Amino acid sequence: MNKVYPDAEAALAGLLRDGMMVMSGGFGLCGIPEKLIAAIRAAGVKDLTIVSNNAGIDGAGLGLLLQGGQVKRMISSYVGENRLFAELYLKGALELEFTPQGTLAERIRAGGAGIPAFFTKTGVGTLVAEGKETREFDGATYVMERGLVADLAIVHAWKADREGNLVFRKTARNFNPIMATAGKVTVAEVEHLVEPGEIDPDQIHTSGVFVHRIVAAGPYEKRIEQRTVRPRAA
Repeated sequence: MNKVYPDAEAALAGLLRDGMMVMSGGFGLCGIPEKLIAAIRAAGVKDLTIVSNNAGIDGAGLGLLLQGGQVKRMISSYVGENRLFAELYLKGALELEFTPQGTLAERIRAGGAGIPAFFTKTGVGTLVAEGKETREFDGATYVMERGLVADLAIVHAWKADREGNLVFRKTARNFNPIMATAGKVTVAEVEHLVEPGEIDPDQIHTSGVFVHRIVAAGPYEKRIEQRTVRPRAA
């Protein structure tokens, strides 16, 4: 089966619809599937639920979908760096489900592993636990969190072979591997595409069994969210 598509638009063809849930890998602007995000923006689908650690920044990453009015709901752990995100939420134009970062990662991992729910101490006694089931284990209170499975997961990998085996590079790995397992359909954009057998099996982070479509994308602009440098010496 050929998993390789010529561009991001072709890789998403037939997969997008209004009201769907999309998981998008990345942390800040690190390891985001920016070509696939741009293709979703161009497709014009709306009322999306986006699962992502954050929503990029104004004018970049998932911020493009917010600008296009395509996002109805975010499931995220951090909303800083994006003024539009805050404005939309405060005026009631965007629904937001705040989830502690570790809990968000585990909800995604659980969904990919076929685990419908789990119990955690994180958030007990706070707004995070409101309306959720709690239970006592060994004298401590835990809150139940549901696993997450998306209609579509979009991820960014450093290298892939044509069978969909993925390698992520350093901090750009972040949420990408777990999201790749938790999508009903997973599309990966990759910086380097190689032939099967060219990746050492011990170096593979995500097995190709989880990846349905691949697009070799680039070049990439390596954006820096907050540039911090030392003052030059006199």
